[in-house]
Amino acid sequence: MSLEDIIAEARETILQCDQARAVAVAERAVAQGFDPVQVLSEGFSYGIRQMGDLFGRGEVFLPQLILSSEVMKSAVAILDAAIQGGTPQAKAKMVIATVEGDVHDIGKGIVVSLLKTQGIEVYDLGRDVPTVKIIEKALEVEADIIGTSALLTTTLMGQKKLEDELRKNGLRDRFKTMVGGAPATQRWADRIGADAYAEDAAEAVTKALALLGK
Repeated sequence: MSLEDIIAEARETILQCDQARAVAVAERAVAQGFDPVQVLSEGFSYGIRQMGDLFGRGEVFLPQLILSSEVMKSAVAILDAAIQGGTPQAKAKMVIATVEGDVHDIGKGIVVSLLKTQGIEVYDLGRDVPTVKIIEKALEVEADIIGTSALLTTTLMGQKKLEDELRKNGLRDRFKTMVGGAPATQRWADRIGADAYAEDAAEAVTKALALLGK
């Protein structure tokens, strides 16, 4: 089987949510000596982006998106092991959290899973996270991006507080920032000075890669 066949089949396994076949394809790619990074980026990762686009257009539903991300994880686990056996890959880092006062976590797990498939090392701080903790973690891990989610209009100001605190402490130019959540909009992102706004998980991946220049 050629590399092109492997890549095409990898994409299909994600779109069809076929975990057993995805694992078999990943194992076959490693056994045949194909570049695991290429198989991951052009095959499985491409497939998950396609699934995200379908979800964004309403052509597939949340359960399918979640299932496809689980299929992706199984394939990534195999390919990651092969990648680690070679030259370590430089990874971008992102800290993500639901802002203080907001205990909703809807969708953030999917965003995290999709970001990880693109080679981004994600530090998920969970929900109801104080601004100071978000900044401390970003400094600790030397993050490239800070992403915050707010699911309530009453907690939306937590995203503005992060921008204000970064500027106050002379750190605004050190990180790219991204906001999301039901009440957030592009207009809101522009108003508070965030670098990007993502409406859904698929767009979060697109915007993150754009911020990283990839």
